[in-house]
Amino acid sequence: MSLAPGEREALHGLADQGEAMLAQVLALAEINSGSRNLAGLSTVADRLASLFGTLGPVTLRDPAPVDAVTPAGETVPLALGRNLHLSVRPEAPVRVLLTGHMDTVFGPEDPFQTCRRIDATTINGPGVADMKGGLVVMQAALSALERSPFAAPIGWEVVINSDEEISSPGSAPLLLEAAGRVRAALTFEPALPDGTLAGARKGSGNFSAVVRGRAAHAGRNPEQGRNALVAAADLALGLARLDLPGVSINPARIDGGGPNNVVPDLAVLRFNVRPADHAGQHAAAHAIDALVVRIAAAHEVTIDLHGHFARPPKPMDARQSALFGLVRDCGSDLGLTIGWRDTGGVCDGNNLAAAGLPVVDTMGVRGGAIHSADEFLCTDSLVERAQLAALVLMRLARGAPLPTG
Repeated sequence: MSLAPGEREALHGLADQGEAMLAQVLALAEINSGSRNLAGLSTVADRLASLFGTLGPVTLRDPAPVDAVTPAGETVPLALGRNLHLSVRPEAPVRVLLTGHMDTVFGPEDPFQTCRRIDATTINGPGVADMKGGLVVMQAALSALERSPFAAPIGWEVVINSDEEISSPGSAPLLLEAAGRVRAALTFEPALPDGTLAGARKGSGNFSAVVRGRAAHAGRNPEQGRNALVAAADLALGLARLDLPGVSINPARIDGGGPNNVVPDLAVLRFNVRPADHAGQHAAAHAIDALVVRIAAAHEVTIDLHGHFARPPKPMDARQSALFGLVRDCGSDLGLTIGWRDTGGVCDGNNLAAAGLPVVDTMGVRGGAIHSADEFLCTDSLVERAQLAALVLMRLARGAPLPTG
């Protein structure tokens, strides 16, 4: 299918926007918006509200209440930033959700705070690919859609959340609410440097095991103590040794301990679990529960397990394959080869797929080395990916079939 006249003109309008789009990315990346930096998130949210406000009325929604487990084993409220929401033509017969996140993994204390040009087509900087570049691509694509003659039949919503990098605990209700009103979703996580998209994704769960023992003098009466730190370490080793098909478990941190002459009575073990499918998730949950019971009995301690699988596995089923096919065909008409491969990484696309939507969740810029000080954006992909997303939206507006069931 070649480009229709209206498509061609709308996409041509993006062709000379590369420098302006890059300037927007750099302006956003210069503001630290780590997931716990509420002041920085507020500043970025205001910038995005101004940017997306050219398309329709923007609201900034408060997060849902969320708790976190402290190193002291206490459950306390977790402060999170507000989430941007925008809805245009809610009465349209075809409705699509576009999502992204304003937070990054780099807090204000991280040394990685500035952007630099690596070469003529590569920028290094915090969040330039993941995903402030994707947010700029999203806005440009929607602007192109609205300039085209095809906008009227399609309605769209935007959700840009402030907590995606910590599994979207406060924005999950807003995402699910929006998902219930649409028929497909595009998420603007970065593609790989060669343009490859993510296909199937593993699920992910983050857990905290609060281990409580009994304090005692390490020299006078150690036998009366119950060492919570040793129990937590035993639990960590047990988790690492679990052999479950398609499941990876990463014991990541133990908080606890104290003076050398005191048997520690508290430790908190943090760990992550990534199942390849729903059967693996069920098996992992059962095995972890059984291991917790065994370790608690062996060490005569109590273990309270907090957390859940916030990201369900996202299989490459028929719904997902059909939407990927549309993206691939649009890419072909733009001279792009679009492929995909499975990944262990997770994002809001996992949750949107679990809500019943077909979703392509790597519609953002080409880039790489995300979550590191080497993160980079391929600047020539700003226009390229905006044109791809705009064309997908125009094709949906023109009646491209959406998968159901």
